[in-house]
Amino acid sequence: MNKFHAFLYLFIFGIFGCQKAEEKAPISLEELTISEIHEAFQNGTFSAEDLTKAYLDRIAAFDGPINSITVINPDAIAKAKELDQEFEQSGKLRPLHGIPIIVKDNINTAGLLTTAGALALNDFIPEKDSPIISKLVEAGAIVLAKSNMAEWAFSPMHSESSTHGTTHNPYNLDYVPAGSSGGTGAAVAANFGTVGLGTDTGNSIRGPSSHNALVGFRTTLGLISRTGIVPLYLRNDVVGPMCRTVEDATRVMEVMAGIDPNDPLTQYSDGKAQTSYQQSLDPNGLQGARIGVLREIMQDLDPEVKALFEQSLVDLQTLGATVIDPVTIPDFSTLRQNQWCATFREDLEAFLAEYVKNDTIQTLEDIIRIGSNSQFAQDRLEMMKDNSGRWGLEGEACGNAYEDPRRIAFREAIEHVMDSLQLDAIVYPSWNHKPARIENFQEEYRGDNSQIIAPHTGQPAFTIPMGFVSGNLPAGIQFLGRMYAEPTLIRLTYSYEQGTKHRKPPILSPGTKN
Repeated sequence: MNKFHAFLYLFIFGIFGCQKAEEKAPISLEELTISEIHEAFQNGTFSAEDLTKAYLDRIAAFDGPINSITVINPDAIAKAKELDQEFEQSGKLRPLHGIPIIVKDNINTAGLLTTAGALALNDFIPEKDSPIISKLVEAGAIVLAKSNMAEWAFSPMHSESSTHGTTHNPYNLDYVPAGSSGGTGAAVAANFGTVGLGTDTGNSIRGPSSHNALVGFRTTLGLISRTGIVPLYLRNDVVGPMCRTVEDATRVMEVMAGIDPNDPLTQYSDGKAQTSYQQSLDPNGLQGARIGVLREIMQDLDPEVKALFEQSLVDLQTLGATVIDPVTIPDFSTLRQNQWCATFREDLEAFLAEYVKNDTIQTLEDIIRIGSNSQFAQDRLEMMKDNSGRWGLEGEACGNAYEDPRRIAFREAIEHVMDSLQLDAIVYPSWNHKPARIENFQEEYRGDNSQIIAPHTGQPAFTIPMGFVSGNLPAGIQFLGRMYAEPTLIRLTYSYEQGTKHRKPPILSPGTKN
C-alpha cells in the first residue's frame, strides 16, 4: 500500500469510524425513571429528542392490541429539541426536563384533542392548557400523547370510549385495566411514557394503578387544581400522577400542587401544601411507623388477594412498622352511606359553556342527542339526566369536603381513630378481587375499595403494587392518610416499595389495533 492509498484508507476509516463511534445505543425504556433520564442527559448518553423518538417508536410497535393511546402530540419532538438546546446552553435541568408524559383524554391540552372519550367532544381542541399542564410544561415535561378512558369517566370497571374503543390490560389482554383512567394505566405500565396523569372521582387513579402494577396518588381534595378538566362530579374530582415508582409520582405531584384562583377548593390548601415533597422519600420511612388495618371493608376477599395482603402486613412489620390489626371506625357502615351526589349535569354544562363554546352542545340533552357508541355510557347518560342531588336523600344539600356535614363527620370519625391509636396511615387492598375479564366486566366487577372513603372525606389515598395473582394480574395495597398528610404517605409507600420491589413490567407482543 503506497502512501496515497494509506492516507485515503485512514481518511475514509476515520470518517466512518467516527460516525460509528457517534452512533448511540438503543435506549432501554423499560422502567426508566426521571432521575435516570436526567443522569443520562447530563452524561450525554441520550437526549430528550432521542428519548421522545424512542417512546413514539415503542407506542407504534406495541400499543396496537392494548389500545391505550388516542392521539400523539405532533409537536413532541420539536419540544424535545427545544429542551435539548436549552440544556446545552444553560447546563441546567428543570424539575421534569425532557420527561415525556401521558395525559388522560379529559384534561385540556392546547392544540390536542380533548374528547373525554365522547362523540360530543370528538373535535374539541382546547385553546389553552389546563393549569396543571401549564405547570408541568413549565417544569420541562413533554406532553407526548393523550390516553384512552372510560367515556365521560363514568366507569370504574373498564375503559371503553366512543372515540377509541376498549383498552386492554397489558399484563393480560383478556382483562380490564379498570377505569376510568385505564388508558393512562396501561400506557405507563407498558412503558409508553415516563409518567402519566389520571383523574379520580371515586377510583379512577387508584383502580387502574392497582390493575396495572403502578403507583397512583389520589391527593387531598384541594391540593391540586382541577380547572380545565372535563368533570364527572367536581365535588369529588382529583387529578394526580400514575407512575411506575413512588419517587416519580412524588416529583410529578410536587410540580402540580398549589393554589389556583379559578378552583376555589384549592384555597383550603393555603399554608398546608409543602414546597418539597421529595424530602419525604426515605427508604427507612416505615421504621417506627404505626399502621392500622381496616378489615371492615375487606368483604368477600379473593383468596389470592388475601394472601398478598396478609404478606404485605408481614412485610410492613419486617420493614419496621407496628401493625394494629384490626382498627374499628365507630358507625363506619352508617357514615359511609348517602355520600354520593350527582352533580354531572351542572358541572359538565359549566365546562361546556366555558371551554367548548359550541351552540349545539350546551346541555346534557345535547350530549344524549349526539349519542354514544358505548351502551354502558349511553345508559349512564340517561341515568344522569333523571338524577341530581344526593343519592338516597335528594332533599339534602351537597357540599364540598370542607363544608358538607356528612363528609366532615365521616372524616372526623376516621381521623379520631387515627389520633387515638397514633396511626400514620390505614391500609387495605385497593381491590378485594382481581381484574375482571373484558367480555364479562359488569358481572365480575367486585371489591373496589377505592370508592368508599377518600372521595367523600377528601383524605389522600395512595395505591402501590403488592404483587400478582394468577393470570399475571397485578394487585395493589392502599394507604389512607390524614388531610394534607402527603409527606407521611410518601414516606410510608416509598419505604414499602423499596423494601418489596413488587413492580415488574408486562411482557408485550407487537401488533396492530383491532
